Amino acid sequence: MEVPEYPLPESSIAQVPLEPRDSARLLDALDLGGALDDRHVRDLPSLVEAGDVVVVNNSRVLPARLRLRRPGGANAEVLLLAPEPGDDRSWTALVRPGRKLAPGCLLGDPGEETEAVVEVGERLDGGRRRVRLLDDPAAIFERCGEMALPPYIKARLADPERYQTVYATLPGSVAAPTAGLHLTRDVLDGVVAQGASLHSVDLAVGLGTFRPVRVAQAEDHDMHSERYSVPEETWQACLDARKSGGRVLAVGTTTVRALESAGASGKLAGESGLFIRPGFEWSVTDVLLTNFHQPRSTLLVLMEAFMGPRWRDVYGEALRRGYRFLSFGDAMITARR
Repeated sequence: MEVPEYPLPESSIAQVPLEPRDSARLLDALDLGGALDDRHVRDLPSLVEAGDVVVVNNSRVLPARLRLRRPGGANAEVLLLAPEPGDDRSWTALVRPGRKLAPGCLLGDPGEETEAVVEVGERLDGGRRRVRLLDDPAAIFERCGEMALPPYIKARLADPERYQTVYATLPGSVAAPTAGLHLTRDVLDGVVAQGASLHSVDLAVGLGTFRPVRVAQAEDHDMHSERYSVPEETWQACLDARKSGGRVLAVGTTTVRALESAGASGKLAGESGLFIRPGFEWSVTDVLLTNFHQPRSTLLVLMEAFMGPRWRDVYGEALRRGYRFLSFGDAMITARR
């Protein structure tokens, strides 16, 4: 299939999140053949039903952008992407300036005249590097780390916790599961009060989630992999809901990816390179709450797989109605076609 895209005015890209969180607008596209309704995220409890299972991604964002100094004092940057399995000090990363950082180069904390904290290693594919942390990772994050916001967000985030969901517990992501940023404790309590159950998965969101598709055909894209885990309790709740006529409502595409990875592989944990595109055989997700995604992204391909070509009309109408797009933007909710 051709990679989906659409015209996105820069003025429609949200630069800051709204307060309170649940004041974000919510475009209701649940009626697959009907009109679109304007709501707010705080209205979510009215859209769930008794017996539904609402699933969130409880991964916590790491301050994975490290501001460091090179030998001689010049600045350097290391953006940690993912740890090597079984070794929390060996990571794949993006480094800048890459051409000037040869394997073996040692980078230090710019605020202290101390020994190095990162050793730059070999070059990998996709412009990535292997790096080694020379101190406890938590200590390095504390001293040198900051949130790695998407490049289209130009404003500085005043409160780093605003780039975390209220239920984030398991550190491991380098980008936020952004649909969940809208949810508050009151909204979640309201969902449960309606008779739905709330469950979680863990998927470590990588920057590959936001990487544009640069090939003409989506199937030629080299899909990134991400670590995921679906608790047995969550999986059983989803199975029970499907059997009893309830719906599985995934909050965000990262939650979808965890659930459908488990469904496709039969494994509740592992590394997933699943690329969901039209023709995909859905096994878990019935309803999706999600933000509006970038043109030419794998997430937009997922949207076409989930709701069909109607996404174009929905996105066009959202732009016409002044919805805010991308990570700090508004949200939409839709059923699977």
